[in-house]
This record gives sequence, C-alpha cells and structure tokens, in this order.
Amino acid sequence: MGDVLWTPPADVRERSRIGDYLRWLAEHRGLEFADYDALWRWSVTDLDAFWRSIWDYFEVVAHTPPTGTLADRGMPGARWFPGATLNYAENVLRMPGRGDDDPVVIAHGQTRAPETLTAAELRERVRRVAAGLRRLGVGPGDRVAAYAPNIPETFVLLLATASLGAIFSSCAPEFGTRSVTDRWQQIEPKVLVAVDGYRYGDKAVDRRGEVAAIRAALPSLTHTVSIAYLDPAGPPAEGVISWAELAAATDEPLTFTPVPFDHPLYVLYSSGTTGLPKPIVHGHGGILLEHLKMLALHHDLGPADRFFWFTTTGWMMWNFLVSGPAVGAAIVLFDGNPAHPDLGALWRMTEQTGTTYFGTSAPFLLACRKAGLVPKEIADLTALRGVGSTGAPLPVEGFTWVYENVSDTLQLQSLSGGTDVCTGFVGGVPLLPVHAGEITCRALGAKVEARSADGTPVIGELGELVITEPMPSMPVSFWNDSDGSRYREAYFEVYPGVWRHGDWITVNERGGCVITGRSDATLNRGGVRLGTAEFYSVVEGLDEVVDSVVVHLEDDQGGAGELLLFVVLAEGLELDDELRKKICRELRTALSPRHVPDEIHQVRAVPRTLSAKKLEVPVKKILTGTPVDRAAAKGALANPESLTAFTAFAQRRPHTPTPTPTPPAPDPHPPRPRPPRDLAVRVPAPGRSLDLSGQ
Repeated sequence: MGDVLWTPPADVRERSRIGDYLRWLAEHRGLEFADYDALWRWSVTDLDAFWRSIWDYFEVVAHTPPTGTLADRGMPGARWFPGATLNYAENVLRMPGRGDDDPVVIAHGQTRAPETLTAAELRERVRRVAAGLRRLGVGPGDRVAAYAPNIPETFVLLLATASLGAIFSSCAPEFGTRSVTDRWQQIEPKVLVAVDGYRYGDKAVDRRGEVAAIRAALPSLTHTVSIAYLDPAGPPAEGVISWAELAAATDEPLTFTPVPFDHPLYVLYSSGTTGLPKPIVHGHGGILLEHLKMLALHHDLGPADRFFWFTTTGWMMWNFLVSGPAVGAAIVLFDGNPAHPDLGALWRMTEQTGTTYFGTSAPFLLACRKAGLVPKEIADLTALRGVGSTGAPLPVEGFTWVYENVSDTLQLQSLSGGTDVCTGFVGGVPLLPVHAGEITCRALGAKVEARSADGTPVIGELGELVITEPMPSMPVSFWNDSDGSRYREAYFEVYPGVWRHGDWITVNERGGCVITGRSDATLNRGGVRLGTAEFYSVVEGLDEVVDSVVVHLEDDQGGAGELLLFVVLAEGLELDDELRKKICRELRTALSPRHVPDEIHQVRAVPRTLSAKKLEVPVKKILTGTPVDRAAAKGALANPESLTAFTAFAQRRPHTPTPTPTPPAPDPHPPRPRPPRDLAVRVPAPGRSLDLSGQ
C-alpha cells in the first residue's frame, strides 16, 4: 500500500500503555511477545487468557467475581464472565489517575458558553440525577430515553441511568419525530429527557413541537424532563419537569446496582433503511472491557489525555467517546456545526481545550483538504499526538494531508467497526508504523478475516469481512427478539457460526487492512468485484463533484450489466460531456477501465441515512423496479426527497419492469446552493444541514 508516514519511537514500549500491558503480561502471566502480530495471534487464539488479562490488568471493579471467562464459545450466544456482577457507571466514574479537582468533561458548542466539570463535579451530578430518576420510579430494566445533543447532561444521564441498572437510549435532536418514534416505540421508555432546541452555527432550531409529538407517540412514558438548552429562561411545558428538578439537591448517596456481565446497558440502532431500525442491546461488561482495551491499548489514552471525537448522540462514536474517563482520560464534547464559522473551528477548539487526541471522520478530513485548510497554521496543535478517522475509508490523500498540514509527529489511526459491536475491530496501535491509505492492524481480541467467495480465508485478496471468534461487545441481543432469529439473520445467516459484517476487506501480509465498501453494494464487472470506496475517493476528489453514488445493475442474461454513476455537482455547475469525459478519464487513470461507468447523471442529492451513510442498495433496488416504499424506509433518511429523482429515472429506463418511451432523464435541475465542499448530506431539521461526521 502507501508509504510509511509515521514510525513508532524506539522507546515506544516504555512510553505507551500497551508497552506497560506487555510488561504486566510478562510479570503476572509469564508471557512475552516479540511483536504486535504475535500478541494479536495470542489474543484471538487463547480468548480466555486474553480477556481475563484485560479484566485483571485494568482492575475491573466487580461486586461478585466471575467463575470463569468464556463459558460458551459458540456464536451467536457466547457467554462471557459467568457469575460476575458489576456496573459500567461505577467503572467509568472511578476515573483512574484523576484527582477530584482535575477536569474530566470539557464541553464546547454554539448554544451556550464552554463548561468544564471536574471529577468531583461529575460524580456529584450523577449522584443527584440518579436520585432524581429513582424518585421518578426508575429501576433495573427500565428504559430512559435522551433526545439530547452531545452535552454534559446527556453523559450524566447515561451514567445515572446505568448506575441504577436501567437501560439508556439516545437520539440526536436533529432526528425527526418519525425516526425517533420508530426507535423508541420498540423499547417503550419510561422516562424521556429532551432539550427544547439548539443552535447550529448561527441558527436557532426549536424542537419543542417534535418533543410534544414524541411524547404523544410513546404511551409508555410516565415522566418527561426538559433541558432548557436553547432558551435557559423558558419554562417547561405542562406536565413536564425541569432538569433542575431532576437534579435537585439530595442526601442520597451515589450507589451502583450490581448487574450481571451481560445486563443491558444501552440500546443502539441500525440505520433502518429498509425497515424499522434494529434495536441492538449492548451489555455492561462487554462494553466496559472492549472500551478499556481500545481506548488504552490502541488509542494510548490515559490520565494525561484530553480525548475528543466529533460525533452526535445518534452515532455509536458518542458511546465510545464517553467511556474515556474509564481509562483516566478527560473527554472533550462539542455540539454544533463543525464548519461554523469555517472548517477551522474544531482545530481552534483543539488548541483551546488542550486536546491530545482528535477523533473525526474521513469526510471531515477530506473536506479540510479540499478547502485548502492548513490547521497547524491557524491553531497551536503541539499538544496533539493522535488523530482518529472513521465513518468511511480514508484514502491515501487523506493520510498525506494530515501529515503535511496537521502534524508530522502525531499518529494517525484509521479505524472501522460499527454500531453492532460499538467499537472498532480494525484500527491503529502505537507499536506499528502508519502506512498511507491503510488501516494498521486488526484489534486485539478481534479475529477479523477476509473470506473468498467459497468461504476460505484469503490474504492479499479482496474478501468478505468476517469475525470468526466471539468478542465481549457483540450484542447481547436485539430488543424483542425472543428467539434470536433477527440476530442470527443479521450476522450469521451467510456463514453459520461466523459473524459476517457486510464489508469488503483486504488483509495484507503484515496484517494491515483496507476496507473498500459494503459487500451488499458490490460492483461486479466481468466477474471482478470492485469496492465503492475507491470510486468515491476519485470522483469526489474532483473540484466539481460534491457527492456521488455508484451502483451496478446486473444483466440477467450473464452480460456485464450496467455501471451507473450519479453525481452532485458544486453550486452553479451542470453536467456536460466535457465533465463526463473528465470523470471517466480520472477513473480509468486512477483505478482501471473496469471502473469507467456506462452512464453518468446529475442529481440534486445523494440519499443518505440519518447517520449519513449512502443508500447504495436501496438506490439499486429502485433502479431495478422496486417501489420506493419497499426499497427504503423514508423515516430513516436525512433527505427522503432525494429518492424522487431515482424513482423517475427508473420509470423512464427501458430496462425496468415498467418502461416508457420517454428517454432517460434522472434529474434535470441544477444542484441547490451548498457551502463549499459541504458534504452537507443530512438535512433532518432546519439549520442542521452540515454533517461531516461520516456516521
């Protein structure tokens, strides 16, 4: 793959947390490993020994010790740490290495002034809110829902809910009513905590109407709590209590309900593009162990760090971020438009907060590159030693931009994982160099493989991404899936007993990984499988192209089929033959003749989910004649109106089941005005249109 851009320092084992872990293994387990590859192979072979070492090394606080490590290794249904009782919130609030007066939550945003909570203040707020929830009748197993952004109150609510053994679920407040109720009607929350609105850049967005509609659609609610976020002086609606009342002074001590290892901690959701979002249940113990491992051993975070990830509460990276205090790191929260007043905003915040690890998405980094931004010239980034990128594959040019324009001494970690496991299972590690365009390694304890069409593992070849051994953070279950059938269908239907994730991956000889797109959106031309990620890297690298989606329509007669590319162009541009030739030339030169599309069409917008994923498969279904309501659940889309152009295109094509004599005309209208290189693909609420999260 690409050139080496960063090399670990000679004393990396003395300076890093994974180095300390290796010394601990030698002293306490009599195990020594020559390199990362040997350590990884042990971690995915001797699962009992590896995961018990994580438990012991991080000194997990348990109320009842486990009687074993892995009672049942089969998937699905692996049983971890039988007999153990613990509480996620207790382990997070331990905050190792943080004194009472040390900052642990640093919150910035565009709705109110920055706020900092010390370790003592965070524990105090959790104590009060836990007592308030208890007064509302919340106990083990009850669901508490947060319609709230990435602010301290949401983090406090998660910890307070978990401390009681209750179950947390969040939706970002830009989610519309239908999207929220599609999720929460399934889990029937008892308490709803919601903001009255927020500011996105310089725009105020009132959400009181949406909150009222959500309340009306959830008969399970017994109480609603309002956070006066947009209007601090505004009174709560009738029948609603204020956050101040929930967090009122009390003498009740902060206690933690002991729960089994797999007791539900929170419910996350799939995008729900072809039906109701899948409610994915994660457990206290599995999330705790996985996040301890990743945050400390892979991201190298500890008490000296301030950890930031640009995310909303509707993306699993928020759940990942807020586990930071469990390894002693302070966390930096941000709520607002990351491009307001310009794309330098988050980099300047990095200087202001003393952030040492800056997490973001590939779309954000590529947007900064395309805008010609040089972060090191607008902010003092000397404290920054790590940058994380996820949400989409980061191409070579993204890697080189970071090292040329942010810092040539930091470690860039591209990682991939998902809501399903609430972590990254391929990523970076301090022990290995960074190669341009490459995910450095498979994470400890994650037996990731590439499988060929016949199901055999392959090295150096494109294959299906599978996980062949269980991980503790695999879902406990899906909600209301009593027989486990939906769970099995989601991950284990293709390869019984093996987790199929749905991505194409290439694992090279040294263990590095390249993910090239969703396997269910594969482009198969002449028997050669092509990933979509490399397509987008080339096409969206052109100044004229803002966004794009590519699909391959197979030929039932065994022919090559058709490769169709749809592009969203920069403001004021129209697709003409000259630009079509330029796109084809770039694809042929950068990739191969097989990547040259048969047709290129202009559309106003690419359909995306609320978490900003491109809807390649639903677009393909629509183009082959599937009615739009069956191809995609509009409530899961950020911009459902974008499907109209593809529906009209399908109806006019002679290849669809209902042809008309009208020639193809996908969308003759010019694109709507957008900010420069906006990646503004999510428009769920007025004023909240710019999404660079890559969720």
